[in-house]
Amino acid sequence: MNLRLRGTTALSIVTCMLALPAFADIEAAKAFLDSEIGDLSTLSRADQEAELQWFIDAAEPYAGMSINVVSETIGTHTYESTVLAPAFEAITGIKVTHDLIGEGDVVEKLQTQMQSGENIYDAYINDSDLIGTHWRYKQARNLTDWMAGDGAAVTNPGLDLEDFIGLSFTTGPDGKVYQLPDQQFANLYWFRADWFDDEQNKADFLAKYGYELGVPVNWSAYEDIAEFFTGRDLSRLGVEGDVFGNMDYGKKDPSLGWRYTDAWLSMAGAGDKGEPNGLPVDEWGIRVNEKSQPVGSCVARGGDTNGPAAVYAVTKAIEWLQKYSPPAAAGMTFSEAGPIPAQGNVAQQMFWYTAFTAASIEPDLPVMNEDGTPKWRMAPSPHGAYWTEGTKIGYQDAGSWTLMESTPVDRAQAAWLYAQFVTSKTVDVKKSHIGLTFIRESTIQDESFTERAPKLGGLIEFYRSPARVQWSPTGTNVPDYPKLAQLWWQNIGDAMSGAKTPQEALDALCADQEKILIRLQNSGVQGELGPVMNDEVDPQIWFDAPGAPQPKLENEDETPVTISYDELIKSWQ
Repeated sequence: MNLRLRGTTALSIVTCMLALPAFADIEAAKAFLDSEIGDLSTLSRADQEAELQWFIDAAEPYAGMSINVVSETIGTHTYESTVLAPAFEAITGIKVTHDLIGEGDVVEKLQTQMQSGENIYDAYINDSDLIGTHWRYKQARNLTDWMAGDGAAVTNPGLDLEDFIGLSFTTGPDGKVYQLPDQQFANLYWFRADWFDDEQNKADFLAKYGYELGVPVNWSAYEDIAEFFTGRDLSRLGVEGDVFGNMDYGKKDPSLGWRYTDAWLSMAGAGDKGEPNGLPVDEWGIRVNEKSQPVGSCVARGGDTNGPAAVYAVTKAIEWLQKYSPPAAAGMTFSEAGPIPAQGNVAQQMFWYTAFTAASIEPDLPVMNEDGTPKWRMAPSPHGAYWTEGTKIGYQDAGSWTLMESTPVDRAQAAWLYAQFVTSKTVDVKKSHIGLTFIRESTIQDESFTERAPKLGGLIEFYRSPARVQWSPTGTNVPDYPKLAQLWWQNIGDAMSGAKTPQEALDALCADQEKILIRLQNSGVQGELGPVMNDEVDPQIWFDAPGAPQPKLENEDETPVTISYDELIKSWQ
């Protein structure tokens, strides 16, 4: 089985397929299955053909229609845009223009459509981080009701919602599904297993720190490991150039905001316990009441955005970026920093996104063995001094299909067909081998991934583990993601640059968040689902109460703890 599939091959397949007669029928579907899917599907060939026949029949009223959809630019979506969209047209007669733009631009386009009512795109793949926005504003179609109403005739009977691992992320407090997951990836701990297993490194680390070199369980151990490897001479292992013990990014850019809203504060221990998100205080530090109405962000209103755990989280990120990272990292964005560990000079990265897995297993990289196995591994990220068991420990992105109410019904129906096609059981295994962004449990358990697991550095083991539920996106506490998200990179950017202390930056951030929450409350635009702000009180009152926000610890330097990777994997099995 050849799993090292290239886009050029896929494109040539589609070109051949489109050379067939220009009508939608099962022959085009069979050509697609023969050339592109093969045995990479959880469905039998007969069931694949049956599923595609359903798409052909359901799409008949929309044949000849041209629709426009949009997503961020990652490998999974590139495959959809260049391979699956033309295939969908050949099979159904519906032409899809699948635009690829920056994640921030996707949110901007969505916001513009929400504000103007103009139908800019017929469907969006946007992060499930917007679930709180969609639930409150009611401008995204409620898919639960859609599938029972206007979308009933175009809803695949084989969709199998229960098979989607991220469905809890796209479900509102009302129990309704607002988005359909399309791709999903987590932020995990990444490390050079070959360096960690080296006997000289192990002996030197033990002699210096008094405990075993291994996967860090807490931030204290991570910091020791970062210090140990930074500047270490590893030329005996064939490593050329300077070695660094940490990788991150710090440019004042929208992606800097994701770096922090994507669970960094909860990993430090900010917010309350709860899965998929802390309640009543989430990883953004926003508190809600029993009706899911936001009531505050600053500690004085019961929030935790500027609490001691949040300050500790930002402080450590800045310290490690300055002390243990490549000098250029401070000026990098998310996409620029992502490939750096695979270049071979970084020992570990606490906040590494599995979306970069595919780019980190190319055969000629310095982090790959000749047999196609990686020299690196991924594992759960360590947690900070304020963290307690039951608190969210990481982020899991769930880029998800969203249909806006402003989209005409017929165009939404055609777009919904495309959304289901690219997430269908027929194509999902193949798509997942391309992008490694899993959305279906059946795909994760597919035998082809059991075979490929040794070459993916722990990715399959993670997604098959019970620990997976501790990683989740932004939850429903955030009432207006587009407006609030931009505040994070602007304010934390001031801390990263040294213009403000972490405390000053977070004080400004929570104040800015509360200004928006107050405006939403005063406008009444979100009705009974909108903010109802708490009065400000002495922060000590909240510090003395159970849960978040927590008071400052006398000692934020925990006893460092590590675990061997093999023991960690055993705990997942």
